[in-house]
Amino acid sequence: MSRTDVEIEREYGPFAERGAVHGVTYDGQQVWFASGDKLQALDPQSGELTRALEVACDAGTAFDGRYFYQLDKGRIRKIDPESGQIVATLPTPDLVGASGMAWAEGSLWVGQFADRKILELDPETGEVKSEVVSDRFVTGVSFSEGELWHATQENDRSEIRRVDRQTSEVLEQLELPVGILVSGLEADGKGGFFCGGGKSGKLRVVKRPTSASRPKRSA
Repeated sequence: MSRTDVEIEREYGPFAERGAVHGVTYDGQQVWFASGDKLQALDPQSGELTRALEVACDAGTAFDGRYFYQLDKGRIRKIDPESGQIVATLPTPDLVGASGMAWAEGSLWVGQFADRKILELDPETGEVKSEVVSDRFVTGVSFSEGELWHATQENDRSEIRRVDRQTSEVLEQLELPVGILVSGLEADGKGGFFCGGGKSGKLRVVKRPTSASRPKRSA
């Protein structure tokens, strides 16, 4: 396992009037973040807010290429990004303490904060297909280059971790400065992550080591 201190490359906000920044996702052009009662769109180039969908959103956000999936009070709602309408509420059990969420390989991956785990859910049936365990509180969840990453919070510190989905082994740790906490997490497709800043009301960009400099996964 490698451990690396990282720096904040860019900050957006604080969006004080928008409240805390919870879940974060990226549609390839705009970053979307959950702010409690609205899903906000931000242009990462200009830093300007461009759209808002009125939907309850107190935790993780995900995008499957067509629809948004939004956590709120332990339920997952499927949202049409064009109209902002809720098209379905997924048939999942109440996800008490649900935090981050990501879409990958036809599944939803949902962080469970206090339970310190990530659940892989079938989006049609709500069945739990697998789980990844952690030794820290789990917040944001994302995939980058087919690999599972998640954010943690513990003792006023946050890390972004790359983990093995089969064994839960931590393969890489990116450590953020003291006091910088990560709520939502989403890969930016350019070697970094968009990080929700929780109650700070900020959205941050964190860069990570390139693939060439990262340790190889053992066979």
